[in-house]
Amino acid sequence: MSEVPPAVGRVAVADLPAALEPIVRTRIPGAQSARIAAWRPAPQGFSTETFLFDVEGIAGPDGSTTLPLVFRRPPEHAVLPDFDLRRQFLTMQRLAPSPMPVPEVLWIDTDPAPLGTPYFVMRRIEDIVCVSDVPPYHQAGIFADADEAGRATLWNGCVDLVTTLHALDPAAYRLGFLDLGAFGTTPPERLVNFLEYGVTWASDGAALPPAFGRAIDWLRRNLYVPERVTVCWGDSRMSNVLYSADLAPVAALDWEVAYLGDPGGDLAWMFLTDWVSSPFPDRAPTPGTPSRDETLDRYAERMGYRLRNMHFHDLTATLLLAMPLIRLNRMFASEEFDLTQIGVDRLELLMGGD
Repeated sequence: MSEVPPAVGRVAVADLPAALEPIVRTRIPGAQSARIAAWRPAPQGFSTETFLFDVEGIAGPDGSTTLPLVFRRPPEHAVLPDFDLRRQFLTMQRLAPSPMPVPEVLWIDTDPAPLGTPYFVMRRIEDIVCVSDVPPYHQAGIFADADEAGRATLWNGCVDLVTTLHALDPAAYRLGFLDLGAFGTTPPERLVNFLEYGVTWASDGAALPPAFGRAIDWLRRNLYVPERVTVCWGDSRMSNVLYSADLAPVAALDWEVAYLGDPGGDLAWMFLTDWVSSPFPDRAPTPGTPSRDETLDRYAERMGYRLRNMHFHDLTATLLLAMPLIRLNRMFASEEFDLTQIGVDRLELLMGGD
């Protein structure tokens, strides 16, 4: 009777390249003698731990080649509830033949034995530019540095990716697993129940500011049956888009919170994250950034229908953002700043006297 190998603890970041290298050699054709090089963390992201690396020395018909890859695994401290690496892998895998551009996923290992956690590997897209979250993109980086036409191009490129996604039939791409069916009957009800569960999980028993309860109560009083149900990206923002040098969108990243629901949620997320990214008085955007009305008009023109219930979506987007903010706030436990206040400020702005 063969012995069961001992469980492997979470492999330390410094040891990951050496631990991954023999796996890469068996997974990639011609990589029997290849080596991992240029291992480094991705520039941003808390929800999934991400590293960029190269596989050098792959034997090919024209000599040795180098393959640029990305490694992703669950974070040591989750900022989203019920984190499921396989869910985001499957989303990208099943979107691959669709018009929605996503990175090519190569393999996933859900058995934690080799590296101490599940992980997956995907191809890295080269020769791209990105919009940053930190510092805020209205203040620094390619968006701030662009002229007004360039800013409109970057923003509208993200909007157009959203419309490309929303035009897909979820059943045709076997994306029914993104349904939040465990949380209720209609998609709006499911989303509200999931968000209440998520902010409660994130707070870990601590009392939440009253604004969160007010928002959830308002949402419950204003549930509706949506006209359309689409695949929602869940994290639709410019910093999750890879752009070419001419600012055209190349691929959409980060599918941790994708779900089936009313498509208005993705536009509300863009508006929310843009508001958060502005350091200017009254959260004013940089000149050239398309307005809310212009964005909704562009969506309607491309999709053939106008989004409704946007106040509902603005509130759900804020609660969705609150989950990682509350969690990060508890993790950092700083007396100098309170990330939860961002959600409170946004909710109070939206709710007014409601």
